[in-house]
Amino acid sequence: MAGKYAAVTADVASDPLLASFIDALPRGAHVLDLGCGPGIIAAHMARSGLRVTATDASREMIALAVGSPGVTARLATFDEITGEDIFDGIWANFSLLHAPRADMPRHLAALHAVLKPGGLFHIALKSGTDAHRDSLGRLYTYYTADELDTLLRAAGFTPFSSATGRDTGLSGEMADWIAIAAHG
Repeated sequence: MAGKYAAVTADVASDPLLASFIDALPRGAHVLDLGCGPGIIAAHMARSGLRVTATDASREMIALAVGSPGVTARLATFDEITGEDIFDGIWANFSLLHAPRADMPRHLAALHAVLKPGGLFHIALKSGTDAHRDSLGRLYTYYTADELDTLLRAAGFTPFSSATGRDTGLSGEMADWIAIAAHG
């Protein structure tokens, strides 16, 4: 499904949340694109003057992302994000929704650790209260705005803005979503 996903996500230039993320960071800032998929967003960030490390747990996605100029792409799961004060920004756009609910607190804590103090964190997830597998077999864990805000604050983040919407995903199903921007 890597190729199909690349086609679905090809129009990144029209994403106001991505534009806001890029504009909030200084040229040359080091960012992590967590769950980068085919690397389209990572490549767009690199063309915009950011230094990008892109990770994904899918070999097929990394194979597509690895050829993007200005992007260092590597195969990695959420559990393999380690270190301290590495990134000026983290873009976690519809990636952490594939993690089981019980794992979210430790994933957020690890991301807070790799984000430099005051760094910018973007997270977007499908909104709701449950978890299920879509018609493609992928796990989705849903969060309410309040629940996500609480999790972010517990991990040390300071949320400062949010957005909501409704879109069609790769499976063709419509879903509500929430995005939150926070500082580390």
